[in-house]
Amino acid sequence: MLTHFSAMLLFALFTSVVFGITQRSDPKMMVRFGAFCFALFVGAVIIVSWAMWAIKH
Repeated sequence: MLTHFSAMLLFALFTSVVFGITQRSDPKMMVRFGAFCFALFVGAVIIVSWAMWAIKH
């Protein structure tokens, strides 16, 4: 059973892998761009979830 957070982490992981492979040609840059996208996905979700919590309370 996946929680919302673990489902988001899986989505961010798979999407970041695809973005890294399709957007860069050098393998080293693929890994760096994929890690960058993963960090942005996770950071954005954390910020948005805190904003939604603040709006509700």
